Amino acid sequence: MKRVLLKLSGEALAGEKKMGFDEPTVIEVAKQVKQLTDKQIQVGIVIGGGNFWRGRTSETIDRTKADQIGMLATVMNCIYVSEIFRFLGMKTQVLSSFACGTMTQVFSKDLANQYFEEGRVLFFAGGTGHPYFSTDTATVLRAVEIEADAILLAKAVDGIYDSDPKINPAAKRYERISIEDVIAQKLAAMDLTASIMCMENKMPMYVFALNEEDSIVKAISGKFSGTVVTV
Repeated sequence: MKRVLLKLSGEALAGEKKMGFDEPTVIEVAKQVKQLTDKQIQVGIVIGGGNFWRGRTSETIDRTKADQIGMLATVMNCIYVSEIFRFLGMKTQVLSSFACGTMTQVFSKDLANQYFEEGRVLFFAGGTGHPYFSTDTATVLRAVEIEADAILLAKAVDGIYDSDPKINPAAKRYERISIEDVIAQKLAAMDLTASIMCMENKMPMYVFALNEEDSIVKAISGKFSGTVVTV
């Protein structure tokens, strides 16, 4: 792979605290990404906002406003993680779906390609910039726009199961499954909109647990414990 899109959940970056940031976890992620960039693999990153806020967190405020708070949570996450990456010697740039003053730059494919050629790790903040779309959908959108070879989906669960492993101890994990089967069986890899975009644009995914040792590096090599979603 020459270019990948890594999706990180906000909750995973919070570690055991469940809220905010767990710096050792973020540093471990940064060390793994550095191994990829040292091999000249270009990396784009989307981070969820669940360690601060989800669009459906509140049942009292307007959904559009709630989603806007979630978008801002992803901007905070990207700025923070970007700085940890810089601390470890990588060049980075945060590109957002909407203007954030001088804190980020507004995303464009041409700008992203320019920064990739400069050897930067790119953080795509702000989701799609619109309510009712998750960061899963933003992940596939950016992956398609930058023509990534695959999506690396780092989650709290180590792959895709035929049922919820938290509820069903006998749940079976898939080693390989087609995106069509993911959609047909309504499996919780990504939300339905994102899964359909993957299918229509033939974007493969590698789904794995972030907290497993060297999980991101192993996903690139294929030597990992997770699920490959084929197209």
